[in-house]
Order: sequence, then C-alpha cells, then structure tokens
Amino acid sequence: MALSNDRFITLDIFRGMTICFMIIVNSPGSGAVQWAPLDHAAWFGFTPTDLVFPSFLFAVGNALSFSKKKLESDATFLAKIIKRTVIIFLLGFLMYWFPFVHRQDGAWVFNPLADTRIMGVLQRIALCYFFGALIVHYCSKKVSVLICIVLLLGYWTSLLLFGATGQEYTMLGNAGTRLDLFILGDSHLYHNHGGPIAFDPEGLLSTLPSIVNVIGGYLAGAYIQRKGRNYESIAMLLIYGVILIFIALFWGQFFPIGKKLWTSPFVLLTIGLDLTILGLLIYVFELKKMKWSTEFFLVLGRNSLAIYLLSELLLVSLQTIWVSPGLSFYNWVNDEFFQQVFPGAFGTLVFAVGYMLICWLVGYVLDKKKIYIKI
Repeated sequence: MALSNDRFITLDIFRGMTICFMIIVNSPGSGAVQWAPLDHAAWFGFTPTDLVFPSFLFAVGNALSFSKKKLESDATFLAKIIKRTVIIFLLGFLMYWFPFVHRQDGAWVFNPLADTRIMGVLQRIALCYFFGALIVHYCSKKVSVLICIVLLLGYWTSLLLFGATGQEYTMLGNAGTRLDLFILGDSHLYHNHGGPIAFDPEGLLSTLPSIVNVIGGYLAGAYIQRKGRNYESIAMLLIYGVILIFIALFWGQFFPIGKKLWTSPFVLLTIGLDLTILGLLIYVFELKKMKWSTEFFLVLGRNSLAIYLLSELLLVSLQTIWVSPGLSFYNWVNDEFFQQVFPGAFGTLVFAVGYMLICWLVGYVLDKKKIYIKI
C-alpha cells in the first residue's frame, strides 16, 4: 500500500474504526439484554464502548493538526471554524428533532421545539472542535498543555464546589446537571436514564474536559508531523500513552473514572489509550505496510460525519415506522428474525454489526463514486 507523504492514512483508518464501533454501539438490537461490551458503564467504571466517543474527539484534533497549516490568515481560520461549528451543531440539533413528528393516540403529532434536546454527540463535537481549534491556533503547545491541565483541574474543582453536598458525583446532584437544568431547562435535556429523570451526558459543564481530548489528538498529530512516522515516534506515543493511563488510574482513586460525567481521569485514560492505539496503527499500516482491512475502515473514515449522521437518522426512521400498532419495524425485525436465529445478547450484537454493514455499504458506494462529504 503506497502512502503519500502528505496524507496520514492511519488517521482515516483510526477515524473509520471509531465510526464503525460508534454505529455498532449506538444501534444494539432489541428483544434481549444488550451484549455487555456494547453498553456503557452504568455510572463509574469503564467498558470498551466508553472509548468510542472520546476517540472520535481525539481524531478531530488529530485531523486539525494536518489541516491547520493550510489555513492562511486569522480571518480565514475564524470563518472556517465558525462555519463548521455552526453546521455540525445544527445538524446535531436537527437530528434530535427528527423525524419532527411522533405517534400519539394513533395520530401524528408535531414534535415541539420546546421539548427537543439541545446538547448531544454532534453538538459536543462542534463545541470541542471550536474551542480546541482556537486554543491550538492562538497558543503555543506548552500553553495548550497548561490550558488542558487547568480545564481538567477546574472541572474537578467545579464539581466539588458547586455540586449538592454529599452528591457531587451523583447523576442529579453534580454541578453539571444543576447547570444544565438552570440554563437549558428540563425539557431540553436527555431523558433516558429511568423515565423522567433529566441528565445529559453531553451537558455544558462536562464539555470543558472534553476539549482536552481534541487538544490531545492535535498534539499527537503535530508530534507525528514533526518527528515523522518512524519507530521513535511510535515509541514516544506508547510511552506517553502508558504514562497518561497510569496517571488516570492513580487519579481515579480520588476522582472516579466515568464517561457519563466525563471525569478528568476518564479524559487522561482515553487519550492514553488512543495514543497507544495510534502508535500501533502507525506500526502496522505505515511501517509494515499491512493491507488487510485497511480499505474497509478507510471507506468509513473518508466520510465519517456523513455516515454517522446517516446511521442515526436511519435508526430513528426504523424505530418510527410501524409494522403494526405499537410495533416498530426496528423491534419487529429483531423479534422475528435476529432473536429467533440468534437468541439472547448475541442477537443484539449480530443486529448491530449487520446494521453497521448497511451503513458501510452506503459509504462504499460514495467512495467508489469519489463523493466525499466535507463540512
């Protein structure tokens, strides 16, 4: 596999792997208990699924390091990042509003904007991209690292100072939830944690430590460009990765690791794992020139945001279309096929993988036609 000097193929592979698992995680089948590795930790703790979203933020920062040098002036830079931020944020908002109607008492009823979730996955990507891009553009690498430290320690301090006494790390008592309820309101938050409970895992306050995932990806990309894709770079990525993992595990004794609260040790743990994975991918695909599976992930990596958006909208559509009153096509196909052929948790995994392959097929067609949707 011939690799050009100016195209970081490993980044597309890394991004493709992230989107692949993000789709699988977000589309588990129904009719049985979800396969455990495809589920997030209930609150504190860590599962393979918890690595997916922070890895995409890491990839956003990594890509920023390769595109930043192409920007000419501050005006061009600001126009570009503001445009991208607004588009990605609005796409995320519209995705949660979609399909704009729902069934109620056998009739279609309009989904009011007043009950639409404001924050979410794409919204967090947009905000982290915006602030991460500003920081790395206007600050030196040393200052960027210092800002990361301030964000992580500041977030920890905010939870301790402004959370409900004795409930600083709980779902409803943490400072992030209190801030979201005050600024956004109950109706604009995520409501899938036990019925009416309002808690947004992509809330306002926890977006601050998420910015560090983007900056971590940027610094890794900048280092690779400066040192090249060689054994020295791989060794340093692995060393820094292990160091961050160690710090995260130690810090986690005092500030628990958890994705839903996006704790500071969680940030360091995920960046450390991403550095390790990136180093291994460079070794396998760029130094050893392994070709196996590269094209599969490249298809997803080249149209990552578009394929992710497709996966979410299609899934909502399948859950909206009824086969019979009260039975969605999504539940029907799981009950009548996947749970019949592959009963139990394994059936939910088979459905998720099959659904991902459908999305991949769309990406494959786009790739063959050289259609790349960029924002």
